[in-house]
Amino acid sequence: MTALTQRLPLRFPIIQAPMAGVQGWELAAAVSDTGALGSLPCAMLTPEAIRKAVSQIRARTTGPINLNFFAHQQPTPDPAAQEAWLSQFRPFYQELDVPLPAGPSGASRQPFNEILADLVCELKPEVVSFHFGLPAPALMTKVRDSGALVLSTATTVAEARWLADHGADAIIAQGWEAGGHRGLFLDQDISNQLGTFALLPQVVAAVDVPVIAAGGIADARGVRAAMALGASGVQVGTVYLLCPEATTSAVHRAALQSDAGLTTAVTNVFSGRPARGIVNRMIRALGPMSDQAPAFPLATAASAPLRAKAESLGSGDFSPLWAGQNISGCQPLPARALTQGLAEGLT
Repeated sequence: MTALTQRLPLRFPIIQAPMAGVQGWELAAAVSDTGALGSLPCAMLTPEAIRKAVSQIRARTTGPINLNFFAHQQPTPDPAAQEAWLSQFRPFYQELDVPLPAGPSGASRQPFNEILADLVCELKPEVVSFHFGLPAPALMTKVRDSGALVLSTATTVAEARWLADHGADAIIAQGWEAGGHRGLFLDQDISNQLGTFALLPQVVAAVDVPVIAAGGIADARGVRAAMALGASGVQVGTVYLLCPEATTSAVHRAALQSDAGLTTAVTNVFSGRPARGIVNRMIRALGPMSDQAPAFPLATAASAPLRAKAESLGSGDFSPLWAGQNISGCQPLPARALTQGLAEGLT
């Protein structure tokens, strides 16, 4: 038993990473029903969609669930900067014969707010996790009043200490290997990001709350190694991308099962924040890091029509093919079988 399984009714100290855009309630339900912690990404869902998804999960399993939200600060749009960013995509719009958007559009990912806090109190998930820091103290109070265990992501020791000092019950130590968005929030400097097994023991030594390892963990050996370094649990995402319960697109699945999946990069060209994905045409042409990308999440709108057209043609040239550095455990197996495989040797 670990500090995580002492706090939650879990058979395995494993968290399925919330992965917006490639999963719905089905993956979360399958993982929770196996005895691990299934997660529902909520940052791109309406309150009604969250309520419906939670109802579907509860109908499928009695296991605990994690609702994940973003805690970023909503940026003020800069129309000139967004137009300049969009202009870089003009040749691609011409090539694919897609009309250039009439103007910059707004944010597609909303930060945690009062409405969502009230929804958490209504739905009473066992866990609420945050990416990009923590919400305002008043919102945190509401989450705590719901009875939920509060998790958030740290990519440095300084972020871990900040989270522990501001009310996180457990910290997800996200190593450089991890796929998807970096959880960094104290600054955007990616030069100070560490690998999982360098970051993990330092965070364990720095804080008094349970620490969950994330990044590059793809099999039972990785899980056991993280636990040996002091983790109370692990969070894994990439390994679930080929599961039938995931909603991963056809082009994304194909990339994960090809040699392309072996080459990833941290890039900000898709959303405006650093995130790791499989290198494709858009990353090579505009990044991987661009100082012209509008602030998260405003950069997303420029490539969205290109992504839709390219995917309809069977191409992932303009798609965020999020994946970690270790795709070796990514298999087209049911989530139950993958979860049980990750837990091998723990009991």
